Amino acid sequence: MIKELSPAKINLFLQVTGRRPDGYHELNTLMCGITLFDTIFFDFRASGLSVQCAHPEVPENNTNLVWKAATLFFKTCGIQAGVKIQIEKKIPVGAGLGGGSSNAAIVLKVLNKYFGSLLPDEKLREIGLEIGADVPFFIQGRPAVAKGIGEKLIEYDLLQKFHVLLINPGINVSTAEVYKNLNLGLTKCEKIITNFPFSGVSVDICNYLCNDLETVTTKMIPDIERIKALLMKFGSQGAMMSGSGPTVFGLFSDSNQAKFAYRELKQFHEKQKFLAELIV
Repeated sequence: MIKELSPAKINLFLQVTGRRPDGYHELNTLMCGITLFDTIFFDFRASGLSVQCAHPEVPENNTNLVWKAATLFFKTCGIQAGVKIQIEKKIPVGAGLGGGSSNAAIVLKVLNKYFGSLLPDEKLREIGLEIGADVPFFIQGRPAVAKGIGEKLIEYDLLQKFHVLLINPGINVSTAEVYKNLNLGLTKCEKIITNFPFSGVSVDICNYLCNDLETVTTKMIPDIERIKALLMKFGSQGAMMSGSGPTVFGLFSDSNQAKFAYRELKQFHEKQKFLAELIV
């Protein structure tokens, strides 16, 4: 048995720069892993491929990104092998935190290592992009600016180690639906990050928090604005929705302040709020 942790991520800024002819959107986004983890178990004594997860919203068939990752790895390497993969979910599903993409990336990395590191990281990221736009970021495993649809990664190692309080409204959001309703003429992130130094200079990231998808998702879930206001009220230096939402995060320089906010936000039950740190 092999056990691996699979981290969530947040988007510290997310600019949508255009739409491609194939329907995908071009992005300019700064992503960072956080210490909120799923746990994945691998049993290589199995005779075939199987995926198990107790979460009712996680499929256990070939629609699961973990299944797709394992199948694609075996096909690429010409391997016939069995593995039973069990996922213990803690990252909310459909929440803008990249849980499924992270799980797929961990599967690719673990399988590659187990079978003798047959593929270089560059090839793993190439495979990962076939599964999902965020998978290459999780394979790289460091804070990074992602451009294109996620395939162009520029490592960014100058982030301050903020404490993070995440609030999830408990409503799943369809990423495809959010992008479908995005009006590129109304996006604002470009103005906010226009002077962001992509290398060499450390900045207060709270001055650059922006998400072009936030207004779209907020129309579906108005609670997002209320949650942002509450996080700021209880001491967050900055608050924003992650990814296509609906999870909102607040950044705190002081862990005690983050814990205080966690306790005070009593209207959200334990399965809706999470304390974490940036993985920098």
